Amino acid sequence: MKNLLAVFGSLLLSLAVSSAYAGPQEDGYQEIVPAQPTQAPAGKIEVVEVFWYGCPHCYHFEPYLEKWLQTKPDDVVFRRVPGVLNQSWLPHAKAYFTAEKLGILDKIHRPLFDAIHKDRKPIFTEDQLRDFFAEFGVDPDEFTKIYNSDEVETKTKQAFFLARGYRLTGVPSMIVNGKYLTSGTLTGSYENMLKVVDDLIKKERNLQK
Repeated sequence: MKNLLAVFGSLLLSLAVSSAYAGPQEDGYQEIVPAQPTQAPAGKIEVVEVFWYGCPHCYHFEPYLEKWLQTKPDDVVFRRVPGVLNQSWLPHAKAYFTAEKLGILDKIHRPLFDAIHKDRKPIFTEDQLRDFFAEFGVDPDEFTKIYNSDEVETKTKQAFFLARGYRLTGVPSMIVNGKYLTSGTLTGSYENMLKVVDDLIKKERNLQK
């Protein structure tokens, strides 16, 4: 954790003041310049959600996103990325990748949101997260081992630099094919946010023809 704090502490300021956006657009999205690489295979369109478990807006957006995922187009590859826009967000990012490594992300993701925002439980530190994971049968020592592993630290750093490449200033944000960013702030509502995502998917699909 100390290594992560050292890396992020020197870079968070540059993230806050730098900008790679072409500027606000009436269509409810911003172009990312330069476009960022994606993990989608050829012929597929990547959609990324960047979020933070401590963010109430992300929590309220989750039901809309879950509904959208039920009818997601077959040529769309979706993935979540935990945001790291502040040092206090680091524990949740590491918890996300820990759950992923343990193979229990589907079991942990929504309950962690609910515990923080619905049940008002303080789950923001490594110790608090360890106790929460224990409720799902995770051995505390195993949690600590993975949470502090080089693999989780590397993935957390990658998430930080990815958000830096997107020049994020808030969450939840949705990125389409590494080229476009949209958010509730830009669109006025979560419903409109996902409509913009759909429009951008169509735009990218047409470009691939």
